[in-house]
Amino acid sequence: MSLSVPDNLLAQARAGEVDDAAFVACVRDSLPYAWTTITALIEQRDRSGADFADNQVPPPDEASRGQLLRCLASDAMRGALERHFGVRLAFQNCHRVAVFDPAAAKAYGEFVTPRAQILNQSPGLVDC
Repeated sequence: MSLSVPDNLLAQARAGEVDDAAFVACVRDSLPYAWTTITALIEQRDRSGADFADNQVPPPDEASRGQLLRCLASDAMRGALERHFGVRLAFQNCHRVAVFDPAAAKAYGEFVTPRAQILNQSPGLVDC
């Protein structure tokens, strides 16, 4: 299961629209490794002033890897985090998360090309 949804959030979803802040809190609480990785990258990018910051360190275990995959493969989760933090997220392989300044269209465009994906491959990532 991707998220551990509290009863009050489930009731909210059954009644109609879900508040973004409540959904983001659910993601934060359910996927702590993904949350920590993304927020650390945001802080790194903010400190450096660069167009983006990316994670190239593999997760410590399969549960952590699964959190990143679930979080970034979900349009709803990715979109909520992008709105919450005011960033744009991108993902390669099983752990290379990147956080972009929304104005950094050129850097984002280069990161998400087939060329960038191919250059990011290595034999150690085949089964990730």
